[in-house]
Amino acid sequence: MSDAPPVSAGDGGPGRPPIWSRPERGSRGPAPAHSRDAIVVAAVALADTEGLAAVSMRAVASALGTGAGSLYRYLSSRDDLLDLMTDRVIGELRPYPQAEGDWLDTMVLLGRRQLALFGAHPWLLDVFHRASGVGPESLAWFDNCIRVLEPLPCAVTAKFEAIAMMTGVVSLFARREAAAGAGAGALSFAGVDLAAYPHLVAAFGQPPAPAPRADLVERTLRSLLTGLLLAEAG
Repeated sequence: MSDAPPVSAGDGGPGRPPIWSRPERGSRGPAPAHSRDAIVVAAVALADTEGLAAVSMRAVASALGTGAGSLYRYLSSRDDLLDLMTDRVIGELRPYPQAEGDWLDTMVLLGRRQLALFGAHPWLLDVFHRASGVGPESLAWFDNCIRVLEPLPCAVTAKFEAIAMMTGVVSLFARREAAAGAGAGALSFAGVDLAAYPHLVAAFGQPPAPAPRADLVERTLRSLLTGLLLAEAG
């Protein structure tokens, strides 16, 4: 038995409009028992508790107390569902901070909010990069970042690159935190003969440096953004 939607004429293919521009449900069939929003809420809850692999049309339908076939009146595929889930949780980045102070402080705050979002929805790390998942909330977030960076005289391409790099770096921090939460231990050289690695031995022998004033996330984001945007502006 398959979890794929029933095939019918006009289902569309690669040229099908994105889920954002399609009606809430098909025009045929009985009156709707659920809304697209309710389906997405159930799917997000399932992904948060059981992981992305647990999210199937059948499982979401079961959570709603209906059959998998009924969901295809609202969505064409699981890919549609993943796109809607992605955009919905990205909407949790609202309300955006006002860019009244320093642009860099605001961007670091936005990066921290991204990190918190990945922590709240770990499955997002596996789907946020999908081109099909760039919906209204994703566009609103990019629009807000461009608003924050408006005072900088560098090219808009540099701003888009900086935003993309910030998101990529934040996702790496999120993966590191997820691995630590899953029980991944610190790097250990127990039982390893380090004699063949003199530079490592010398580095480990150095006295510890004073604790930095900012954590690694903030230091990385500040260095990244200033390096990409201020050097370009200069």
